[in-house]
Amino acid sequence: MMKPMGRMIGFARDRRGVAAVEFALIAPFLILSYMGLAEVTMALMAERRASHATAVVADLVAQDTLTTRSELNDVFSVAEEILTPFSPSGMKIRITAIRADTNGVPKVVWSHGKGMNAYGKGATVSGLPNNLVVAHDTLIMSEMAYNYDSPVKYAIPNALNFNEKYYLRPRKMTMVNCTDC
Repeated sequence: MMKPMGRMIGFARDRRGVAAVEFALIAPFLILSYMGLAEVTMALMAERRASHATAVVADLVAQDTLTTRSELNDVFSVAEEILTPFSPSGMKIRITAIRADTNGVPKVVWSHGKGMNAYGKGATVSGLPNNLVVAHDTLIMSEMAYNYDSPVKYAIPNALNFNEKYYLRPRKMTMVNCTDC
């Protein structure tokens, strides 16, 4: 018969099961870290796709010489496809042609949007980077607001709002005109 003190000493020296206990303590942290990193990675991928889609819209319009609302809607559809596999339902996009007047003040020539209101013709455009346009310069501005809502909602419980803006100069003519914008 073993004395109670001997049992305690024997129990304290027994190392069987230590790895299982350590794993049980560390596993939840590792699993949650992995899920959080995966979720953040998906959000970063959504932001990159929104940025790329905004740039493609500006690039496609800047390569044109004349456009219509219907063609611009087709370009917006291209942006939705670029966002795949992310839902395009959170996408709002606008394309605007800008011409600086004789004083270098940027004014809207035409604008068209999907989910975003178009700028009014002749409206002054604010928020352009300094020295981007001078008198009589023209510019194509593409803007996108995209709400990314994580399906897991562990690391990112609320929707993230990505706002992208690209500026390109028309390539074939001094101004890309829109016949019905």
